[in-house]
Amino acid sequence: MLKFFRISLIAVLIAIVIYPDPGMAYRHTIFRHKGAYHLTANTALLWDPANNQRYFDLGADREVFPASTTKVLTAILVLENLSLDQYVTVSEHATQVPQTKLGLRAGESYRVRDLLYGLILKSANDAAVALAEAVAGSEGKFVDRMNARARQIGAMHSHFANPHGLPSQGPQFTTASDMALIFTQALKNDFFRQAITLKYLVIYSREGHRFFLKSHNKILFSNWRRNVFGKTGYTIEAQSCFVGYIPKGNDILVIAVYGCHKRWTDMKFIIERYGHINL
Repeated sequence: MLKFFRISLIAVLIAIVIYPDPGMAYRHTIFRHKGAYHLTANTALLWDPANNQRYFDLGADREVFPASTTKVLTAILVLENLSLDQYVTVSEHATQVPQTKLGLRAGESYRVRDLLYGLILKSANDAAVALAEAVAGSEGKFVDRMNARARQIGAMHSHFANPHGLPSQGPQFTTASDMALIFTQALKNDFFRQAITLKYLVIYSREGHRFFLKSHNKILFSNWRRNVFGKTGYTIEAQSCFVGYIPKGNDILVIAVYGCHKRWTDMKFIIERYGHINL
């Protein structure tokens, strides 16, 4: 008994040293001692927006890199400012953004809805820039509008440097809490809500250039009992991240995970254990 007490005391002291946030230490200690699962996420949130209830909060107000979850805010601004059926002509600047991208050609034209599908399903950075320029005239002016809109939504601890989330020389950060707010705002739009449910789609330019899109959301292709719909992100700095939702009764739970090494396993564990939803 004395030996067990000493081992337990040492484990608690180690957890306190590694995780100075007491809540974080407690959660991770539980995972280890129960032998169930150890989260790889840097921050995570499972939130019921209808009742403003946090089912799970792992440093959800800690600053993280947004990666391609940035595109949720980009989609909001596009949907609020452009008609889905209007055409956008791609600039040379939009074609020069790094991967991941569709491979748009300068001078070709695309309907806004098709570029949005490219943005949401394939996480295309060139589509993000083309849409940003269509909304604001330039990428820089669009970023100003992104940050203003984020503040209006209530995301007060975020700053975006571009419309796609790739690393930037300027400040670029968010929190799981802020991205949950931004995502919940995006869900108010029927097009966005429908787009994140799609697995595949084919889009065309006005000139006939065809693109096959496949969603980056691997849960849609898994054998889980329930789907989680949302937007993925990844950069070396940000690691894997995701913001999305899962229906629960007549409501939804919004999940945001950032800095993950095992994104899908982290999400499954949080939703099952804290959302009490069998996946």
